[in-house]
Amino acid sequence: MLDPDWAGAAVLTVNAGSSSLRLDLVDGGAVVDSAHSGRAVDPGSARAEVSEFLGRRLDRDVGAVAHRLVHGGDLLTAPAVADDALVAALGGITGLAPLHLPPALALLEAARELLPAVPHVLCPDTAFHAGLPDSAAVYALPRPWRDRYGLRRYGFHGLSYAWAADRTAELLGRPVAELDLVLAHLGGGASVCAVSGGRSLDTSMGFTPLDGLPMSRRSGGVDPGLLLWLLDGRLSLAEVSDGLQHESGLLGLSGGRSGDTRDLVAAERDGDEEAALALRVFCHRVSREIAAAATSLGRVDALVFTGEIGWDQPEVREAVCRRLRLLGVEPPVSGNRADDGLISPAGTAVPVLVVEPHEELQLARECLRELYGPAVEV
Repeated sequence: MLDPDWAGAAVLTVNAGSSSLRLDLVDGGAVVDSAHSGRAVDPGSARAEVSEFLGRRLDRDVGAVAHRLVHGGDLLTAPAVADDALVAALGGITGLAPLHLPPALALLEAARELLPAVPHVLCPDTAFHAGLPDSAAVYALPRPWRDRYGLRRYGFHGLSYAWAADRTAELLGRPVAELDLVLAHLGGGASVCAVSGGRSLDTSMGFTPLDGLPMSRRSGGVDPGLLLWLLDGRLSLAEVSDGLQHESGLLGLSGGRSGDTRDLVAAERDGDEEAALALRVFCHRVSREIAAAATSLGRVDALVFTGEIGWDQPEVREAVCRRLRLLGVEPPVSGNRADDGLISPAGTAVPVLVVEPHEELQLARECLRELYGPAVEV
């Protein structure tokens, strides 16, 4: 990978996930300091989290801050420098991603207070999918609803997909503009995306990050009629919301054992039937979404796994690939790797690769491109 011209001082990247926080200092295209937490950020502790990281004895000045914003709605369809008006407007759409946006905006407020003299760039995950074709983006709902409430498929994990697509092109030795790829970001949140020429053509997540694949604790897509039935006097809105966001997915499928595939793989080996069921359902749904995404492409030049599970869980990759032989995918011949690269047999019709997720580096890229223009090599 080329050494980028980072146009000045280091970039602090702030990434609040649904159950994690990553703070990374990126300088010269590499992470020089980082702090990771495997728990959701309490908005009340956001200032302390950022202050503690900045209080380290760092030998680099922070020249800009890049904030991952999971959902930009109609307000933000590309990276943009934060100002008071934009931040206030974003506060009105937190319901679109209730697990992600409140902590992200709390961290943004804290970072702007602690670093008032540097630009803060908001990088929405939804930007990568902003150009989805209408056939993929438009819901079959009444037009007045769509127009009034901005109902459409937004898509997520865009920072991860942008990084993985570029990295795959590098590994294959071909320009990203020439590639048709199916990318699977599998982690605490999970989705699949069809990418052609570096552009998103379809993706499994929709209006919110609750749609699509089952995730660690989120349900993924379910029959809307089922939800209406539950809401018709059986469960309250609060109960349904909490169940879908916190008690479903792998956790719910495994009977409450765990939402972590590492735990479930170990439990399956010990004969736990509910753990085995959780993994079967997850791998079935992933393979089905990959096959569906392939129909948006003219061909499949590669299938790419990324995200924490995609990168670090060979049992899941193998189970998914075994279900995709109809597409020319063969089961991987190698388990976990120390480096990005091919894991499929030589000469297979569809190469299968793993790419380590680096949202922090993509955040820095997008931040600097917004500040210094697209000519900046990052």
